[in-house]
Amino acid sequence: MNIFLDWAEFWNVQNPELWVGLGLILFFGILVLAGVPKLIARHLDATAARIQGELDEATRLRTEAEALLKQIRAEKAEAEVQAAEMLAAAEADARIMEAEAKIALEETLVRRQALAEQRIAQAELQATAEVKAAAADLAARTAEHILAARLAGQKTDPLVEAAISQIGTRLN
Repeated sequence: MNIFLDWAEFWNVQNPELWVGLGLILFFGILVLAGVPKLIARHLDATAARIQGELDEATRLRTEAEALLKQIRAEKAEAEVQAAEMLAAAEADARIMEAEAKIALEETLVRRQALAEQRIAQAELQATAEVKAAAADLAARTAEHILAARLAGQKTDPLVEAAISQIGTRLN
């Protein structure tokens, strides 16, 4: 039978369980008088406060991180919009530059063609002048040969004789 159910036996001074129970009660009484439960409660409260502080800090950090993430996403979206605008502007500038380059190329080609035509015309004029000069030189040499041959065949030239006869009348 259990000793705790038999109260008479339990309160016997010879019973070691009585002394263990009294010692345990005395021990707990000393602990209560020494304020151990308050120390444990303060320690637990401090631990709970520290943990709550860490949780609050973690919540604050999470909130800041979420705000920063939101800001970064907004900046990213803005940067993407700016990049798209810059790309569109660059493409438009490229088209404008291409059109301007085509116009400048066409103008250059027209100028070069006009310059080439002018050089060709000058070359034609020079060639024509050279041909005319060569033809005139050839005609002059031919005429000289013909006249030399005529003069060699005649002793006197009728034109020279007429000029000599007129000299006397003209000098007076």
